[in-house]
Amino acid sequence: MGSGATVVRMAERGAGLPAGRRSLLTSELPLAVVLVVLVTLAGVVLGRMYAGDLLPLLVAGAAAGSVLVGVLCRRLPSWLVAPLSVLGLAAWTLWSLRLTADRADLPGPLVEVAGEAARNGIPRLLTAMIPVEPTPDTVLVPVVAAWLAGLAASEVTLRAGRVLLGYLPPVLLFAGAVYLVGPNAEPAVGPTLVFVAVAVLGLALPGRDRPAAADRLAGLPPRAGAAARIRLVGASTAGTAVVVALAVLLGPALVGMVGGRPVDPRRYVEPPRVDSLDENPLIRISGWALQPEQKLLDVTTLATDGADPAGAGADPAGAGAGPAGTGARIRLAVLSDYDGVTWQVGATYRNAGRILPATDTAPGSIVETVRQEFTVAELTGRLLPAVATPREVTGARVAYDPATGTLIHPEGLAPGLRYTVTSAQERPEVNLLATAEVPAGAEVARVLRVADGVPESLRRLAEQLSESTGAPYQRAAAVEQFLAEHYRLVPDAPSGHAYPNLEFFLFGPRNAGGQRGTSEQFAAAFAVLGRLVGLPTRVVVGFRPSGDGPVRAGDAYAWPEVLFDGLGWVPFDPLPQPDTEPQPVEEGLRPPPEEPPTPEPEPSTEPPVTPQASGAPVGPADAVRGSPSVLLVGGVAVGGGLALAALLLLTLLWLRRALSRGRLERGFPGERVGGAWREVTDALRLAGQPATGDLAATEVAVVAREVLARADAEPTPAAAVGVTELADLLNRVAFAPGTLTEQQAERAAAIARAYVTALRVARPWWRRLLWPVHPGPLRRDRADRRRRSPRP
Repeated sequence: MGSGATVVRMAERGAGLPAGRRSLLTSELPLAVVLVVLVTLAGVVLGRMYAGDLLPLLVAGAAAGSVLVGVLCRRLPSWLVAPLSVLGLAAWTLWSLRLTADRADLPGPLVEVAGEAARNGIPRLLTAMIPVEPTPDTVLVPVVAAWLAGLAASEVTLRAGRVLLGYLPPVLLFAGAVYLVGPNAEPAVGPTLVFVAVAVLGLALPGRDRPAAADRLAGLPPRAGAAARIRLVGASTAGTAVVVALAVLLGPALVGMVGGRPVDPRRYVEPPRVDSLDENPLIRISGWALQPEQKLLDVTTLATDGADPAGAGADPAGAGAGPAGTGARIRLAVLSDYDGVTWQVGATYRNAGRILPATDTAPGSIVETVRQEFTVAELTGRLLPAVATPREVTGARVAYDPATGTLIHPEGLAPGLRYTVTSAQERPEVNLLATAEVPAGAEVARVLRVADGVPESLRRLAEQLSESTGAPYQRAAAVEQFLAEHYRLVPDAPSGHAYPNLEFFLFGPRNAGGQRGTSEQFAAAFAVLGRLVGLPTRVVVGFRPSGDGPVRAGDAYAWPEVLFDGLGWVPFDPLPQPDTEPQPVEEGLRPPPEEPPTPEPEPSTEPPVTPQASGAPVGPADAVRGSPSVLLVGGVAVGGGLALAALLLLTLLWLRRALSRGRLERGFPGERVGGAWREVTDALRLAGQPATGDLAATEVAVVAREVLARADAEPTPAAAVGVTELADLLNRVAFAPGTLTEQQAERAAAIARAYVTALRVARPWWRRLLWPVHPGPLRRDRADRRRRSPRP
């Protein structure tokens, strides 16, 4: 033994390298490079939904730094590696946050930026708009996760020599990146193949020289050695059998998922929403009209770039606006949904960076670039004014809705807020309007929908206006001309645009306040009449300033828009010209009084009940026995795995709580009552007692009470008897929508919380622990959203 060691040492001296450096160059350094590449590939996969190449570079730096710390500290005690690596993690993370903050022009000290990113890292990563701009709150989680994965992999692989076990953290990180991207990018075929090839190359590298563990069976007695070899063969056979069985059982399922659409985890997170005041800003028109001198904001045009500046701002309907950017309409909100009572925004806002995703422009329109600086004065809410359609925003954090091209400031507007918007203003080609058609079908059903309860007088007026016209533009021009010639624009008209308000505005006697209104009634009447004659319409709220400078409340107004094929949304102006006397409404347009039509009963909106998918619990893996150093390193790996598992459980817990809060605390009273009912039905499924889809709400309530009684619980009136009351409220949502109050919605939420709590307490202790992190409600909510979403 001694002579053999002497020969080895002589060979090393002959090679000219010390033993430690020779081991580093021949075994540890190649493995370290393999680990860096594996962790970096996870950043490459995640970077497909980011703008630019900054995120993959930051992840690569984190991977290299964490593995380098492990290589340099391989001779130190294992308990010193984690503190040193944490220091390196803190330094790299702070530098990354500072770099991304400077690139995104985010003001504030580094401590404030880091605290904001730590508080909102996960929510903003899951709600940010694709492509995601690298900002402190969107890069913090990937950088930290990459560093921790590199640390765990280097410790297990380089220190303990367990290469295959050391691949676990990079594999988990890679799988998490693929899941997070979901359907928001093309399949990651290339990075996945490279990941597998590099992992195989790492396994093929020569292992480290471990003299102490050269042959553990060589020194055993023959009988003990034979028994050990038999156990080794048995364990290997059992492991091979398990692998083959898993391949047989899970192989078909995995193959079937190859061609399927990935799950988008962003569906589980509620994006930023506006409050009730911003959901229907049309009602603010009358208040602004009464205070015309109130200063809302300042606007300064910094640059314009258009093919025809002299007439760029001219509206096709005849409402001139001057050169591009100087007097161009500033858009605040786009309202596409009308239920017969109110027009609503109905937008889905996603957190966005400075560069907003570009949307396709209409082939028959002229695009002009306008760059303006806005300074908020007394304008309140979250809606952010801008010329349509914004392409870049600096100076403020924004959320964006691509369908309407509108912006919000999630933190709310405050006096002094200054931001700059670069917009691509579209001006349709006027010569193409006369022959343009309007789209139809499921894609525009939202802006063609006419709510139930239309007064017969409005239907007759729409029919008479469209009798002598054929082309869509001629129908729109007829409605515009009729409103502009026969009605008066006044600032003191009361707010309101429900069917009764519009009927009084169109046909009410002038001496009693009829046939007069603000731009709210003009725009709403045009949009409703337009839909009745087959035009896809919407209402826009914004401002029409005379030029740069203060934008006052008197500049606020609403206008309608019509969607034309090849031209996009075209604005119309049904307001009368100043100092003109309205013509009397013809007697032929006044419908005779008649009995109100009998309302048709609405179909039941009983929420569907989806059977719960069953699954077998997965138990922990058996412990691996070995030497004390291996156990220590194994403890580090197990600790990393437990940390990842804890992160997963915390994410599920956060998503479940966010889902419950969204159901019980957000939306209109009817929506919150429906959310409370879904909380109860989800609780029944978690308790193993799902209600079938053929049961009515009152029958489900009886089942819910029986389930609680069989559980030997002590139901309180709010937990058991209250379920029947909740079923009655749900029936009111179905058969009398819009009649529920805030107090009834809060009562429904209290009933749901009490019942869920009582049913959970009655479960065994291990089911109580799994209850708040069970992913079943999240899957069912995603399935319900998919069924409710319109299909093209």
